[in-house]
Amino acid sequence: MSTNVVEVRNLRKEFGSAVAVDDLSFEVKQGEILGLLGVNGAGKTTTIFMLLGLITPTRGTIKVFDSDMHKNRFPALQRMNFASAYQFLPYHLKVWENLFVFSEIYGVKNSKKKIDDLLELFELTRLRNTKTGMLSSGEQTRLNLCKALISDPDLLLLDEPTASLDPDMADKARKILLQRQKESGMTILNTSHNMIDVTELCDRILFMQHGKVIASGGAADILKQYKSESLEEVFITIARSSTMEVV
Repeated sequence: MSTNVVEVRNLRKEFGSAVAVDDLSFEVKQGEILGLLGVNGAGKTTTIFMLLGLITPTRGTIKVFDSDMHKNRFPALQRMNFASAYQFLPYHLKVWENLFVFSEIYGVKNSKKKIDDLLELFELTRLRNTKTGMLSSGEQTRLNLCKALISDPDLLLLDEPTASLDPDMADKARKILLQRQKESGMTILNTSHNMIDVTELCDRILFMQHGKVIASGGAADILKQYKSESLEEVFITIARSSTMEVV
């Protein structure tokens, strides 16, 4: 069996005449945390949605756990989970009810204890009986992270997971994710505009522009390539350039 949890080959997605993802190829190794970076519209979220099977590629292949996602999606999804600062759980359900629904979907054992533990971990215990629609954006983001970890996924997809969090809670969330990854060997694909997230979480980085990967490697490799002192400088350089050479 391959050590790659995710294998993407020649992926392309067109929306009418617009090309969101253009001949994208990459892999994510078992236990790796891969950062997917780029400006708004670079194709990051579209890529995540194709990995989840929510969007059908125009062409190209996606393998997750050595299984073709087009032909055998559901067994792979049972081993995956997803969190986004822009994902909204049903507003009319209480906090604990939303987590219980997902624990049932994933067949989680001892779900009551897992729900209580996650709520405590993300400092949401006092809100367990609050309707989800009454939560602040940061509280909803934390609830989504609880949902994403309820199933102990082998592959966790994150789309701007700390975007709505204050610096203190964002730091706590990163530490929680790193600890869970260390304990379980979980593989993570993380998209973010927060360079602290990328620096502290990611083993390897892919920079995307216009649906293509234009730079890849560890943080030190990227900084050396662009002769920069920070990933934020690299991000700004890439964002302001429309003619970067694909590497």
